[in-house]
Amino acid sequence: MKKIFAIAISVLILTGLAAGMASAADKGVIYGIYKAGDQTWFIDEGAAAKKAAEEAGYRFIFVDAKMSPEEYLKAIDNAIANNAAGVVTCIPDQTMSQAAVDKLAAAKIPVVAADDALEVDGRKIAPWVGINAYVIGEANGEWLANYANANNLLENPEVGLLIVTMDTVSSCVPRAEGEYDKFTALAPSFDKKRIFKADYDGTTEKGNTVSAAVFTAHPEIKTWLVTGANEEGTVGAVRALESAGLDKNACVVGLGAYMSKDEFRKPGGSAMKASAYFSSDAVGAGSVKVLLDLIDGKEVTQETAVDAIIVTPENFEAVMGDAAK
Repeated sequence: MKKIFAIAISVLILTGLAAGMASAADKGVIYGIYKAGDQTWFIDEGAAAKKAAEEAGYRFIFVDAKMSPEEYLKAIDNAIANNAAGVVTCIPDQTMSQAAVDKLAAAKIPVVAADDALEVDGRKIAPWVGINAYVIGEANGEWLANYANANNLLENPEVGLLIVTMDTVSSCVPRAEGEYDKFTALAPSFDKKRIFKADYDGTTEKGNTVSAAVFTAHPEIKTWLVTGANEEGTVGAVRALESAGLDKNACVVGLGAYMSKDEFRKPGGSAMKASAYFSSDAVGAGSVKVLLDLIDGKEVTQETAVDAIIVTPENFEAVMGDAAK
């Protein structure tokens, strides 16, 4: 009898555990809808978001909006049709923010913006998780100013600074502003007429094209200092410098380090001399953490910012850890 009772208890315990596991693994689905899901940053961010969602008992669906407003709204509609528990998202066009938020609000689905805010007239209309943009820009500007000073480049008329910008993306504007402000503050003798800007769409190809146009238009500049709004743009500038035969004396500072790490490993070196490293894992997991709090009905902060540290070929592996692989 005791043996039968013990077996019965064991069955009940195992049944209860199985039921608990099933319910924990069946809380629903979280959608991660990213504007450029084929870019390394969003692939890594999405992987971190997926891990955080699954650890909390949710399924996770990664969607690449392919920089298309139509694809993006279709993904939002799919999330609603599938009764998503919540959405984390980086929107391809911030002018669509109100439409996206209204659709999800009508379906009572909470949303958290990652990287690029969901905003109207500069006002965030959903919680946001991303990088501390202006401060990170300042870090790049400071590093470049120190580099220029250490190499006696500040008053050389053949030295120019190019900042590749994304003026239509609110999260990117402060990056360029921080880069410009800090560089000019620390290098007041550098002629501002030798500071150039070129706007692009966030892709390596466009970063290459706009940078090449500036290099071609200013043959008087023999040594280029370059920074920008993301890794893709600065790597595009590196390729443009190489095509123009200007890479040997150039100094490019990236923003993200997820592509710079490969430049740092190149035999013979690269014009990419440093990059501001910030963790896509922190943004991905952080956005899901805020979303989970919303799902649970908790109060959340409207803004969660991730800081960065400058990495170089000498220290990137130690600083970035597994992210350097």
